[in-house]
Amino acid sequence: MPSSDLAPLVPLGAAYCFVLGACLASFLQVVAQRAAVPGSPPFYKGRSHCDACGHALGAAELVPLFSWLLLRGRCRHCGARVPASYPLAELCGGLGVALCFAAFPFQWGRLAVALPAFFVLFLIALQDAYTMEIPDLYSLLLCLPALAALWAFPETGLAARLIGAVCVSLPLLLITLAVPGAFGGGDIQLMAVCGFLLGWKQCLAGFFLALLIAGAQAVFLLASGRAKAGQGAHMPFGPALCAGCFLSLLWGGPLVAWYMGFFQF
Repeated sequence: MPSSDLAPLVPLGAAYCFVLGACLASFLQVVAQRAAVPGSPPFYKGRSHCDACGHALGAAELVPLFSWLLLRGRCRHCGARVPASYPLAELCGGLGVALCFAAFPFQWGRLAVALPAFFVLFLIALQDAYTMEIPDLYSLLLCLPALAALWAFPETGLAARLIGAVCVSLPLLLITLAVPGAFGGGDIQLMAVCGFLLGWKQCLAGFFLALLIAGAQAVFLLASGRAKAGQGAHMPFGPALCAGCFLSLLWGGPLVAWYMGFFQF
């Protein structure tokens, strides 16, 4: 926790982190979108452009959140609609980074783990939402903050992390072997790495949160008519897993302690 001298700076730091997160989320959305569309140039080539008319976007059209709002969700040149997923991703990115700072204010070692973990999870969620696949490279990238967590979160020992690596991923693997297609290989790999990052208690908490998030998403899709029950529709599970594990990284410890309190008499 920050000292009393630094505590007044936490809201200012969170606001700065929100802006930083929104900018980086906008970039990561370009990375995920170009990787999802065959024939698209890699993210490091070519400027951002309107998908409808191909016009290269200027600086005033690339301000996270504000550009979409000021242009009322349309391209300034051709009037085509710009999907609301763009500002939504920027909002989620900003909130994610701000929450990292709010959870670990001025705790630079923990932020050095939480922030990279968030951005990799965010990229995985976007990629899975676009393609229903989680590239192996992204799971490997998540291994870096997971290993650094051994130093930044010493209260979770190596044994707890090794158990965490299998406590969810192994059951998912067994279910998939019994029911082919129940879960994707990327989901299983993701939970193995997240289990090492979090430890087994927080991994279970994160998976529980993911189930709640996925359930709410399924209800919304059914209620809105975007999916029909019993028609074999599939929904990417990766975004819910990423959200649940991220929330557990920030507050999984207190959540587990609160739950275990029900069993203390």
